[in-house]
Amino acid sequence: MLDIAEELHRWVEQGRDFAVATVVAVGGSAPRQPGAALAVDADGTAIGSVSGGCVEGAVYELCQQVLEDGRPVLETFGYSDEDAFAVGLTCGGVIDILVAPVRADDAARPVLAAALAAASRGEAAAVPRI
Repeated sequence: MLDIAEELHRWVEQGRDFAVATVVAVGGSAPRQPGAALAVDADGTAIGSVSGGCVEGAVYELCQQVLEDGRPVLETFGYSDEDAFAVGLTCGGVIDILVAPVRADDAARPVLAAALAAASRGEAAAVPRI
């Protein structure tokens, strides 16, 4: 997420609603490691990447769903013979992606803004999700 922290900070400051998809676990060969993130705002603007392209479309749609219903989602993407034509990682690995909404009226928004500002400056920052 560090690679999109500066832009996410701008989104927070602008009061945008958005969803953040973050790689939380990887099994086998995978294009991106835990911490990689993709964010989509309410207008459909996307920044970042969770897979280097192979499941970005499905994750984009998950972000839109989370923005719509407000509930976080944990989704696993992988590849097997049974789902060879389904959305999956062509590299043969498995990734778990957590998608969480960030709303303009969220009481924790100032904490998120401070953490993103620190991350943009290269400082350590963390935000617990309750």
